Amino acid sequence: MTKWQASAWKRAGVWLLLLLALLVSLPDSVISRAEAQERRRTLFDMLFGRERERVDDRQPFSEPSIRDRGQPRSAPQRKRQPAAAAANPDTTQKTAGTAEKAPDAKTVLVIGDFIAMGLGDGLKEAFAEAPDIAVETRANSASGLVRDDYYNWPEKLAVALDEVKPNAIVIAIGANDRQQMRLADGNREKFRTDAWLAEYKRRVGDFAAAARRAGAPLIWVGMPPFQSPGMMADMASFNTLYREATEKAKGQFIDIWDGFVDADGKFMVTGPDVNGQQVRLRGGDGINMTRAGKRKMAFYVEKDIRRLLGGAVEAGLPQTTVSAPLDLKPTLAVPSEIVRTPPIALTDPALDGGDTLLGAGQTPAVAEKSPLAKLLDGGETGDAPSGRVDDFRLAKPANVIGNPVIRN
Repeated sequence: MTKWQASAWKRAGVWLLLLLALLVSLPDSVISRAEAQERRRTLFDMLFGRERERVDDRQPFSEPSIRDRGQPRSAPQRKRQPAAAAANPDTTQKTAGTAEKAPDAKTVLVIGDFIAMGLGDGLKEAFAEAPDIAVETRANSASGLVRDDYYNWPEKLAVALDEVKPNAIVIAIGANDRQQMRLADGNREKFRTDAWLAEYKRRVGDFAAAARRAGAPLIWVGMPPFQSPGMMADMASFNTLYREATEKAKGQFIDIWDGFVDADGKFMVTGPDVNGQQVRLRGGDGINMTRAGKRKMAFYVEKDIRRLLGGAVEAGLPQTTVSAPLDLKPTLAVPSEIVRTPPIALTDPALDGGDTLLGAGQTPAVAEKSPLAKLLDGGETGDAPSGRVDDFRLAKPANVIGNPVIRN
């Protein structure tokens, strides 16, 4: 090894020692910041991909130290609320398009199973902008009038009526009642037997009568069709019982069946919504309702609720009052009962107070034919405009001095 090579190796060693000393003296924050920077993607990363580090700007992720390892981590902290919300925790943001209910708002109580739950959601959306109508839903998705051992609706109805004191009652129940029933003597009856139908009809009548005894108007909403043919036939039979019991209790039955079937009476998943647009009304199971389906169920009920409650203003429209009744005197007296009307002939002008027909004695104006009509009817062509190339008319002789006279 030459003397020059030995000095070169010596200088390289000195630079290496200086570099190591510099790295050791660097603070930990600089090293961690440099390590946290994302390296450039290589060809290997493009082919096989790599997991990117998730960086939280508020609190960077760091490995626990040795003394912290083995100890349980603390629960994640909740997101801090704004200063205004922290100062006033009762302040809540109102949903767009939702009006604040008046203290004296009339309450609609919705009772039933999962169909009633969807109907309640639709009614809340329908009356969202009506400050004088509030909707209260008391429903159990798996309940019915058959399994009173699971959910006793006569008892629950009495409690709900006492707590809510509704101005109108809406019932939608029966989708879960296709099962065996335990009778009063303890025996179990299979579905659709004569004893089962007799007991179920009695329970439906008693439930409608109990709801009607509260003094509020009663609306019983029939079951919609379902995708299962057997379930669809049973719901149609149930609706007949519900209608009879509601009319006997002096209530109103609303049939929504036609809104969820096509022109042939078959179950449909997609159909027109309340605005006439084709949307999905039913879920993939053929049982539950989508949001549009819930709103469509409410569409059949909301108008009757407004009528029964009386004085409920239309949603979104200002309430106006009339100071004094208008004095409108009719110009013609309409008879209370019209037995027959005499025939009127075309040649009888005396009925309107005249002695001639309308337009008699007037000569109708004859419209001049257009150039196109003259050409099509008789082959007549109009004169060409003066100065055009097909204008073959002779020019009149000019008597003015200086103008030549054209002679043939």
